[in-house]
Amino acid sequence: MTPGATVPSYRRTTAPSRLRAAVTAVGAALLTAAFVTPSGGPSSPQDRSAAAGAGIRGSLVAGYDFEHPDPVDAGRERDLGPSGTSLSLVNGGAAMRVRDDADPRRGHVLQTGQVSPEAAGNDDWKAGVYDPDGAESLHAFNGARQATVMGWFRTTGQNPSPDSGSDDPSDLYNAIGLAGVLTGDSNGHDVRALLELIDVDGELRLVALGRRLDGGESQTFAADGDWRTHLPDGKWVHLAATFDFDTGEMALYRNGRALSGSYVRDDDPWTLEGEPEPDLASPTDPRGLKIGGSFPQNTREANPCNCRMDDLLFLDRAATPGQVRAEYRRTAGRPAS
Repeated sequence: MTPGATVPSYRRTTAPSRLRAAVTAVGAALLTAAFVTPSGGPSSPQDRSAAAGAGIRGSLVAGYDFEHPDPVDAGRERDLGPSGTSLSLVNGGAAMRVRDDADPRRGHVLQTGQVSPEAAGNDDWKAGVYDPDGAESLHAFNGARQATVMGWFRTTGQNPSPDSGSDDPSDLYNAIGLAGVLTGDSNGHDVRALLELIDVDGELRLVALGRRLDGGESQTFAADGDWRTHLPDGKWVHLAATFDFDTGEMALYRNGRALSGSYVRDDDPWTLEGEPEPDLASPTDPRGLKIGGSFPQNTREANPCNCRMDDLLFLDRAATPGQVRAEYRRTAGRPAS
């Protein structure tokens, strides 16, 4: 259990735990077609070995290191996991795959960010997958008992960003989108498992936000302390969020260490009480992934992250503290953390 967390009383404890740069001008019809095609074919065993350490390789669903552009479309990134879920680099295309100036050892990384803060539009750089019928390649999250989202992140500009949908230029978004798995009924914003920074009682916090049931309530586990302590400007940090939809437990990790925190709600937002058991996520394929902001189908923009990201992993199990620590150590030779 995450140190410092107070578990709400309904939870069971007997079950085991688990850029303004160049913007690609693309017509709306082409964008929609691109984002509704998630599958790029299965990865090889060598790809999976490179994407994740031995301890979590069996639970890897999708993984991205931004060194593997789709050979047909460089504006898409190949999945190194078994799902074969190609990632769309929204609005920036191949230009979003950059070499990091803070640590050249990292190679190519993903650049996301707000492009036009003064105007409502759909030009933010973000990444993701969206299929209104459910992304079949992400079927591992259909009825999942657990999940993990992890990766390396570095802020590169103003966060949170100005709210481009507001008439008040001083308004800021109340969240900074990192990475997450969408629900089976998502409009491009609602999530099943999300790593994010969001306003909690008037204060921006690093959180794990989960929703067990499509259309249901979400629960949030918020890390203690100022978010800028956990994600200081310009520094690479490894973050992980784990979710157990059966026990209700969530955890956050920074550079391989569990963060103390608390649950935002003390009721039963995931409706865990009573039969049937075990409690699982909705039996629906998620509609996709969102990275660096909401609405990967590019119908609107919200919660952009002026960030660079790398080694993003999506697992269908809750990684253990030891597995998170091992993955941090395995990849820590590249980022300057």
